[in-house]
Order: sequence, then C-alpha cells, then structure tokens
Amino acid sequence: MTGVARISRVFDHAKASHRAVFMPYHAMGYPSRAQTLAIIGALGDTGAELFEIGIPHSDPLADGPTIQTATYTALMQGTTVKDCLAMVRELRASGMQQPFCAMTYYNPLFSYGVERFVQDAAAAGIDGLIVPDLPPEEAEELEAAGRRMGLATIYLLAPTSTDERIRAVARHCTGFIYLVSVAGITGARAELPPDLAEFVARVRQYTTLPLAVGFGIATGAQAAAVARIADGVIVGSALVKAATAVDGLAAVQRLGRELSGAMER
Repeated sequence: MTGVARISRVFDHAKASHRAVFMPYHAMGYPSRAQTLAIIGALGDTGAELFEIGIPHSDPLADGPTIQTATYTALMQGTTVKDCLAMVRELRASGMQQPFCAMTYYNPLFSYGVERFVQDAAAAGIDGLIVPDLPPEEAEELEAAGRRMGLATIYLLAPTSTDERIRAVARHCTGFIYLVSVAGITGARAELPPDLAEFVARVRQYTTLPLAVGFGIATGAQAAAVARIADGVIVGSALVKAATAVDGLAAVQRLGRELSGAMER
C-alpha cells in the first residue's frame, strides 16, 4: 500500500467513525534521540492516528519560538536528516503503523538530494511530505519523485489565501490539505480565530481532500472546536512544550489523551 493510500485510509476510517484525526507533531531528536522515540510511541498509544515528523532545519520559517528552540536544540545535538530517517525506521520496527509525514524545509532536501531523499524516506516508512517553503509551482521534482514512490505531497493554505490559490493548491495536494488557522507562525494561542469555520468552508468548495487544521491548537477544548469543522487536528507546540516538563513523557501522555478524546463529533 502506498503512503497516499495509508493516509486516505486513516481519514476514511475517522470519517466513518464520526470523528476527526488526531495529528501530533514532534521535532525529531528533541529533547534527545531516546526521548523522541518514547514520545512518539507514547502518543501512538494515546490515540494519535497520523504523525508529523519534524526534520530539524536551521531556519524554520513557519515555526514559532517553541518549535524553533526544539529544532535548534536537536541540530546542536547533531541530529541529521539521516538520523531522522533512522528513527522512523526504529519506530516502524517497534510496530507503529500510523502514517508519518515528514515536515521539513527545502534546503535539507536539496542538500540531501530530492530524489534520494524521497527514496530513502519511503524506504524508512515515511508516507507524506510537507515542505512549507516550497510552493507547488516550484515542486515538480519533489512531486514527480513522490508519485514514483507513492508518497503524498501536502501544501499549506492560510486564511489570506485567495480562491485562485486554493484551487492551485488543491490541484497539487495529495493525502490532505494543511490549513493554517492564522496568518503567522506556529505556537499555542489562547483563542482560535473567529473566522476559522468560514475559512474551512471556503476551502471545501474547491476540493474533496481531507482538511487538517494546525497552528495555535493547545487544549482539548480548542481541539474539539476544530474537530467539529475539520477532518484533522494538528497539534505541535503544546506537545513539544509538554515534553520539556519535569515529568515530560507523562505530561505528553496526559495532553495526548486529552486531545485524542476531543476528536469525537
């Protein structure tokens, strides 16, 4: 089964069960390699159904201070693209079946070699690719490699996206479309934007792909509100921050259970 098919199966199953998909993000190599494996495994046990695997980059344009700190720390500890793929292989060897989408930026892919990266990512167990600083108009090489290996290519839309932009992204996306809840960077926020439902409804006019919402979701209550209007709920900064608590793994598990329990519609 291809990565695209595995991602679609998760969303189809959730839709049939009248719930959204819980989609946590974690920065690979943070706080440490061993803790990364434990955290992702624990989130899988709490009900996470699709993971964003953050490959560290020195200039993460879309990420706020929490994830910037995490990725910088991982880089300073020597985490490389190869290390991230090795961790994915270990997670697969441990029995994890949830789809993994690599979240990174174009520079690491360019340095690694786009074709080589896609091949190695697929072999390691990656199902999809999210590259926020690569617009679809310039992603022909990545998309072609992804099609050959069965990996989804996922693009982001913001509330400021025009209808023309939404149509263009919908034509290029496979797997799902990533909706950014606010025009800004990642990070937990006290409130969700009041026009989020309108934004989701506007994108639905142009695609039948699942719509996953991220940026700013930190609590079960916020996740529940997003689950009522979207097909997936992406949580990153709040979980990364929880990992740094005194009882980091337990804190991640508590928040993971809270978020997973909020997916019912």
